[in-house]
Amino acid sequence: MADSMQTPLYDWHVANNAQMIDFSGWSMPLQYTSVVHEHEAVRNAVGISDISHMGRFIFRGSGACAFLDSLLTCSVSAMPQGQICYSLLTNDSGGIMDDLLIGHNTYTVTEEPFYFLFVNARNKNKDAKFIKSKLEKFLKAGGGNTAFADCSSKTAMITVQGPFAVELLQPLIRDNLAGLKYYTSKNTTLTAGERWCFISRTGYTGEDGFEIVIEEFLAEQFMEELFQLGKQFNAAAVGFSARDTLRLEAAMPLYGHELSELINPFEAGLGSAVKLNGREFSGSRALLEIKRKPLQKVRIGLEMERQCPVHEGYTIHLQNETAEDIGVITSGTYSPTLQKPIAMGYVPPEHSHTGQQLLVNICGKMYEAAVVSLPFYSRKRSFFSKAS
Repeated sequence: MADSMQTPLYDWHVANNAQMIDFSGWSMPLQYTSVVHEHEAVRNAVGISDISHMGRFIFRGSGACAFLDSLLTCSVSAMPQGQICYSLLTNDSGGIMDDLLIGHNTYTVTEEPFYFLFVNARNKNKDAKFIKSKLEKFLKAGGGNTAFADCSSKTAMITVQGPFAVELLQPLIRDNLAGLKYYTSKNTTLTAGERWCFISRTGYTGEDGFEIVIEEFLAEQFMEELFQLGKQFNAAAVGFSARDTLRLEAAMPLYGHELSELINPFEAGLGSAVKLNGREFSGSRALLEIKRKPLQKVRIGLEMERQCPVHEGYTIHLQNETAEDIGVITSGTYSPTLQKPIAMGYVPPEHSHTGQQLLVNICGKMYEAAVVSLPFYSRKRSFFSKAS
């Protein structure tokens, strides 16, 4: 990990006994105590994670909306101020280059509109190169004034997730958080020092929570304040291992596992993130053709019939005489909430219906599994009035 990049919270992680690993070129915390403890803290109390390794891009100018509308699968022009949208960046063949969040907001002081893109760390450089090439063509075609900036190194990003997320975070944020709906955002300030921050009611755990962008030099102080306040809620620092079990229980796809340039949005079950009607964007023509044809594979959820470890790369088979190989596991884990092994993977559509009995090849031995509806776990809450 000597050559790994470090977030502004690297020293804080080390001081708090985190087990550090290399993740997409970043030195990040795998866990602090145990996966189960950190996982259950998010499900039952509140968990705090550093996600500063993610890419953070800003777009400004009169042409920013039109440019992003020509780039992403979601309809950016239809986004009201304050909304956050889950979207995809697709290549010319319709394959998924990245999945991301886009936020549309204004600066508190100037009221200048801007768009925030949150992209996966492993794809940041690839995305930036692709975006710059598309932006150059857009500007040459007279598309309008558009400025693109990568503010990743100047900011930190922290996520607070769990049933007590509002109560923990509210004293540190100037604006009212209870009134912030799911998948909306605020450009606001911290109560300490009135410093700028951007906060969205989003997360990748299946729980209520927030993602906060602040200036990088404030990260350690903000983290300390969170944990001082968090003592009353049994707050826990959460590493990558627990973040993975949480997102898998919530059936949230992860780039490099369920998503890649060899997988299109419809196979991944992300058709709702693709707005094709009357729109031209990167990959839209290919996606129109793909949508007209039968799918060759689809993403499914599996529950194992026995307590056996299941991991990415294991093959999925039919329960017949030849145990025909029909697919592959893309993510697998032991679910602390359900207390059983679960997995996601891809199989042909005809073998994807709920209740379908399949086999998983684990180190040369076949184990029974059943297709289940996704997500494996969900917590229904009244604030989940997500805008379409």
